[in-house]
Amino acid sequence: MQYWRRMSSETSATWRSALRSLREPGRERDVLVQSMKAAGAAVLAWMITGWWWGGSVTLMAPWAAVALVQVTVYRSVVSAAQQFTVIALGAVVASMAAAFTGSTTMAMVIVLPVTVLLGTWTRFGTQGIYASTTAVLVLAYGSTSFADVGHRLLETLIGALIGISVNALVLPPVYVRDVHTHLDRLAQETASLLRAIGAGVDRGYGRVDAERWHDCARRLHGSLTALRDARGWTKESYRFNPGYRLRRRGPALPPSELDAAWESVVHHLMSLTRLLADTVGDAPSLRLPPADALEPLGEVLRHAADASAPLPRQSIPAEGDDPRSQRADSLSEAWQAHAKLKAWVRIEDQEEATSLGGVVAQTQQLLYTLAPSGAWD
Repeated sequence: MQYWRRMSSETSATWRSALRSLREPGRERDVLVQSMKAAGAAVLAWMITGWWWGGSVTLMAPWAAVALVQVTVYRSVVSAAQQFTVIALGAVVASMAAAFTGSTTMAMVIVLPVTVLLGTWTRFGTQGIYASTTAVLVLAYGSTSFADVGHRLLETLIGALIGISVNALVLPPVYVRDVHTHLDRLAQETASLLRAIGAGVDRGYGRVDAERWHDCARRLHGSLTALRDARGWTKESYRFNPGYRLRRRGPALPPSELDAAWESVVHHLMSLTRLLADTVGDAPSLRLPPADALEPLGEVLRHAADASAPLPRQSIPAEGDDPRSQRADSLSEAWQAHAKLKAWVRIEDQEEATSLGGVVAQTQQLLYTLAPSGAWD
């Protein structure tokens, strides 16, 4: 039963992804477009080398074409160079081994360890596996003469050129949407965490609550990594892309300074949640701040959550409903609450003042990071 439930869940998820690819732009549609381009490139390569050129075994051309419709045009070009190199090495080494041994089996025994090891060289990237597979195909089909090897390399070259051309000229991929998606997700996760901490310090929190907040803050690093990866893919998609300036690209790419700002926000959140965790438990290393001081702390965090929430990307905001103005108001209220929190640092209990001073410092740095600047616009 568990197996069938899992199969049903996977089928439903696949069906939803297929529907999303048809209904709206997104990752699913990007995958669909690239898949159709790869299939079309393979068919075109097969037709040119098999039907027009009249080749008897036209395996290498469609193979190269379908493999080289990569996620970016730049990646197609780099992969083409890597693939052609490893295929040439595999074919030549297999041909030489066959000529030397006169036996297909002995040639495989000699060639495969060499080509498999050669394919692990990092310079070849994911294309390294083609060294050994090409050697197997050359030996299995008996295409070991230098004329046959040259024919196969020419097929590979034709397929590579077709794959690159299709990827570059037919809806060349440009990834801008992913950066916005990851920024919005990071903002939503940060705002949710700040609200959770604000609610927790208001009602009173324990070690389990604080550790959960700290784990959530650490997981924000995964969102930061995804954001950096998305920005890298976006920049790479601009390279060697002839259609970049012709395609409708949607909203402009956010400035890279925003990534650094979010990294600072996550850093201060991790420090704050670690400090709060150290004030509770069986043997806390810091004294819990006074309950009256936690009230303005909760207020600071709730207003900071409103300020860090993602801004809607709308062209003309409704009158009196400018999200940037609302964000500035939230920060102003957060600073007012922070002033009340800072006043508690002058308490006489030195242990409470120590822990409260750390909370004040981290929240102050957090608010400074969230302060309006060019990066946040």
